[in-house]
Amino acid sequence: MTPLSTGDPESIGGYTLLGRLGTGGMGVVYLGVSASGRQVAVKLVHGPYAQEEEFRTRFRQEIAAARRVSGAFTAPVVDADPDADRPWMATLYVPGLNLAEAVEKDGPLNQRELRALGLGLTEALRDIHRAGLVHRDLKPRNVLMTEDGPRVIDFGISRASDNQNLTTTGRMIGTPPFMSPEQLAAPRDVTPASDVFSLGSLLVFAAVGTGPFDADSPYITGYQVVHGAPDLGGVPEALLGVVERCLHKDPAARPELTDLHRMLQALPEADVTGSPKTGQSPNPRRHPAARSAATATAGATTGTTTGTTTGTGTTTGTGTTTGTGTATGTGSGTGKRRRARMLLTGLGAVLAVTALCVGVGVFVSDSDATATATATATATARAASLPAGWRPWRTELRYDVKGVPLDYNSSGCVAEGSALFCGGTGVTVAKVDAASGRTLWRTGTRPQGAQPIGVRDGLVYVYEDPDDNTRRVVALDAATGDRRWQRDINKSEAAVLYDGGLLTLSPDYSSFVAYGPSGKELWQAPSLDEYCTPSVLGGVPYALCSRGTEPGQAPVELMKLGSGSLTETAGLPKKAEVLGAVGGQPLFLAPQTAKDVYEAGYERPYNALLRVSSETGQVRRIPLARPLTGAATLVDGVVYFVRSDGSVTAVSADSGKQLWQKVTDVESLSAPAVSATYKRVYFSNRFGRLLALDSRTGAEVWRTSALADPGDKAQSYPPRVLLVKNAIVATAGDTVFSRSPDGPA
Repeated sequence: MTPLSTGDPESIGGYTLLGRLGTGGMGVVYLGVSASGRQVAVKLVHGPYAQEEEFRTRFRQEIAAARRVSGAFTAPVVDADPDADRPWMATLYVPGLNLAEAVEKDGPLNQRELRALGLGLTEALRDIHRAGLVHRDLKPRNVLMTEDGPRVIDFGISRASDNQNLTTTGRMIGTPPFMSPEQLAAPRDVTPASDVFSLGSLLVFAAVGTGPFDADSPYITGYQVVHGAPDLGGVPEALLGVVERCLHKDPAARPELTDLHRMLQALPEADVTGSPKTGQSPNPRRHPAARSAATATAGATTGTTTGTTTGTGTTTGTGTTTGTGTATGTGSGTGKRRRARMLLTGLGAVLAVTALCVGVGVFVSDSDATATATATATATARAASLPAGWRPWRTELRYDVKGVPLDYNSSGCVAEGSALFCGGTGVTVAKVDAASGRTLWRTGTRPQGAQPIGVRDGLVYVYEDPDDNTRRVVALDAATGDRRWQRDINKSEAAVLYDGGLLTLSPDYSSFVAYGPSGKELWQAPSLDEYCTPSVLGGVPYALCSRGTEPGQAPVELMKLGSGSLTETAGLPKKAEVLGAVGGQPLFLAPQTAKDVYEAGYERPYNALLRVSSETGQVRRIPLARPLTGAATLVDGVVYFVRSDGSVTAVSADSGKQLWQKVTDVESLSAPAVSATYKRVYFSNRFGRLLALDSRTGAEVWRTSALADPGDKAQSYPPRVLLVKNAIVATAGDTVFSRSPDGPA
């Protein structure tokens, strides 16, 4: 447990919080205590995710699933509020390490411990299945090791027999090394036998420290699960028969839980003395002394991680335009890709005709993420468009600093000239040379995880939260990192740069305040007694106001800001989405429906663009040829709709005409960056995969594979990509890297 951070609540639902037990992609888990002294684990959903229908729906499902299960080897739900502004759930606190941490700390389990683990997990699955559920994510991190036996936790992706529609088609949810073949091939059709397969993989991990299907890439891991023989080298002989039956490819051939329990009971309770015979492997296992528990695989061989995450990304840089995008999907980290790429060549024809492509298509890779482009005549001609002395590079934005952490889960970079200014873990901002990746300076003593606001006229603007009640904007000298000035701003609303300065909302919500480069207040404008947020469209300061207490609850009022004035410009429909400006005219998306939909995988359809005359306030409706869904970003007169499944649709902002559509198999894409020189649209994903499409046709030009080990923030931070001249710079978690616009060799 770690102490509460500044910004953490002191209590939730009447439970006093004592500290942090952990954090993940969806939320933070706290240790809490009731008035009577009962200790509970309180899971609080991250603020941004609470606004997403899919996450709120999935959290309701998790609560309902956990409440249906009660047994000695699960952690019961004692309280919950899925309808709170930030949904939360309290379960009985179970002290102890999870299985991954226990194996990392003390090594593989002995035979007596394996027997006890297997029996406990079998009984836990019995209770889960009796409740009509399939857990679907039985993995080391979801098993707590306690004095009285293991406890199964996290029902976030469990499947109830009476609730079959919460997995989006084409989206794999789970952790590949511990998934069953049928879960990879047809995730909607899993049965309790799927959990038995996962139990077999988990027992192998507990026995030897690595999973039975670990491979050099997540894609090969998935193939091995579906088609390959498990690697049981190092598994005690007494346990071999049990795991072999659990890992049968045919679900019908796996043992029932009653039979499995009987088989485990028959195992000897004491460890065999001497040198017991173990399962033999054609390739000797490598047992690392330590590895990342999150990967649940051997650190010396490969690491994989899968999660469903959502975030908002704004990309700013030379040669590209800002935008906002939401991406949901699964991702992976990969290890030694040269061998994996050779294997894929031989497996491609087979996989093309198997259902595995549906489950693991997101993991397909055909190039090396660290490869540098071969010099060609075209590249030579374009060399001048890269920063002087540029070469491919990768830099970790991870620093150990003192101070209470504050994680905005929104790391990223902004650019000016050949310099990048990036937020990361343990740093407010770092200046990075865009040509080499070398860190020139860094500042800040509080881990923040926030992208800088922007950079202009030799100043880089960043946020600073010195305590729970104060938020500041700080202007730093871009050359040295020295502090030039600071001003207190609103805790909830962003500060934005406009053509004349920096626009903020006052701490008490009463007024909009504009500051010049020197920190001098330029003007104030009154705010309304309703929800208002600062915005900049075409370089002009605006306010977006709504009579609801939160965005999306009422129609939007577009208000132009000026010294002492707040002038209503136009009225827009409920849940209209701001895109930016075209020719100085604000542009919005009109929703086909404004109703609230709580259904997993739901993406709101939009059927028109709304263009506002900045002079008259007249709103011109530009119908789309058909309703479109996905995160929309306006770049150079084109609106790009990026869906959670990786499909991209380009639409003219002038006419609403569809220019092209491309269905990719790369989920969790960032907002786009567009190169006019190369006629390409670039995307990154949460795990560092880059994708280049032809901006004229949408045809795929090239892609890279994911980064090896992008860090433990990859699932929490939104992906971003920007251009410095024409060098591609992207962030994955707290890793920033640069690649050639010509793509890999």
